[in-house]
Amino acid sequence: MRTVFHCIAAAVLTALSVGVHAQQQATPNDAQIAAIVVTANQVDIDAGKLAAGRTHTNDVKQFAKLMVQDHSSVNRAAAALAHKLDLTPEQNDTSRALQQGGDENLAHLKTLTGAQFDKAYVDHEVAYHEAVLDAIDKTLIPSAQNPDLKALLVKARPTFVAHLEHARHLQSELSHHGS
Repeated sequence: MRTVFHCIAAAVLTALSVGVHAQQQATPNDAQIAAIVVTANQVDIDAGKLAAGRTHTNDVKQFAKLMVQDHSSVNRAAAALAHKLDLTPEQNDTSRALQQGGDENLAHLKTLTGAQFDKAYVDHEVAYHEAVLDAIDKTLIPSAQNPDLKALLVKARPTFVAHLEHARHLQSELSHHGS
C-alpha cells in the first residue's frame, strides 16, 4: 500500500513540477494562473471532503474541514477577482496535471480505511502543500501581470504555509501513534 501511495504522490508532484516547468518556459499568463489557482484549491477541497467523511480521527477530520473551508474561501476570492477583471481561467498543462493528480489521489484514498487512510491523506497534504508553495513562489507570483491577481496570491500564501505546518504536525502525531 505504501508503495502505491508513494507512486501516486510522486506522480502528482512530478505532474505539478513538470507542468509548472513547462509553464515557466512560456511564462503562464494571468488566465492560466487563474486556472492553476482554482484547480489547485479544488483538488484540495475534494480531498478534504473525502477525508472529513471517511476519517474517524478527530484531528484529521478537523484538518480536512479546515482545508475545505480555507480553499473554498480562496476559490471564492479568485472567482470574484476573475469576474471583476473579466478574466476567464484558461486550462493549461499545469491545471490539467493538477486535476489528473488530484483524481488519482482520490481514487487511491478511496481504497484505504482507518490509520492507512489517515496517513496517506496527511502525507499527501504535506507533499501537496510543499509543491503548491514552490509553484506560488517560483512561478505564479513572479508571472502574474495583474497587480490584483499578484496581491491575491501573496495574500493567500500564508494560508498555504499554515496548512503545511498543520499537516506536518499531524503527520508527526500520526507517526507517533502508529509506532
